[in-house]
Amino acid sequence: MATPSTRETLKQYALRALGKPVIEINADDDQLEDRIDEALQYFAQYHYDSIRRTYLKYQYTQADYDRINTDVDEAVTKNSVTTNWKEAQGFIVVPESVISVINLFPYSSKGNLNLFDVRYQLRLNDLYDFSSTSIINYDVVMRQLDFLDHILVGEKPLRFNQHDNRLYIDQDWKNDLVVGEYLVIECYRKLDPDTFTDVYNDLYLKRYVTALFKKQWGANLSKFNGVAMLGGVSLNGGQIYSEALSDLEKLEQEIRSSYELNPAMMIG
Repeated sequence: MATPSTRETLKQYALRALGKPVIEINADDDQLEDRIDEALQYFAQYHYDSIRRTYLKYQYTQADYDRINTDVDEAVTKNSVTTNWKEAQGFIVVPESVISVINLFPYSSKGNLNLFDVRYQLRLNDLYDFSSTSIINYDVVMRQLDFLDHILVGEKPLRFNQHDNRLYIDQDWKNDLVVGEYLVIECYRKLDPDTFTDVYNDLYLKRYVTALFKKQWGANLSKFNGVAMLGGVSLNGGQIYSEALSDLEKLEQEIRSSYELNPAMMIG
């Protein structure tokens, strides 16, 4: 199939690009599956078309409250001296597909205003008629209130590592969040190629998988350099392996220079 839409069709596409069935590709199916996994992992890590900027919400539960407010003890012994450490459990487990968390939305709702809120009074007294009141003054005041909220209240510090799938939020978990409330995060999430099958047809991914297959093929053949095949044909595994390394180097330079997101946008 010229347009891969599954792992198998992507595998067959790469094999045909290397010469199959005219040339026998000496690689085990498990090796090829490993190379596809490697390619998908690399693609998801560096290519902006492999991820999606999205928003996830999570409802804070009583089980979370009980776990987070119980520290974990760890005893460390060094040179006959034992010290006891406690680590807070102030984290929420996020899906494995999340590779970066860039923002946590504030808990306070700016939509539910009461009679004594300055924003309510501003809208009641100064913004009742757009035909006689400038919207500029309203915009300036709202920006000032947002700035004061940022200075006096601040944002919740976040810590996240995609390999432990834990989103740490440095806050007072007993008072800042009530059981039943929602956490809403802004994050980057990997696309599942089995759901979004267009991933398998990405031009860069097809070229990268083909180069990895070629490298595996060359590595296998290099063990038998100098051995003649049927018909007297001899394949140079070392040359195939060297060409594959050159192809991979060019492709990896290309993805880092042309397809990688700005690191500043990938906090965490």
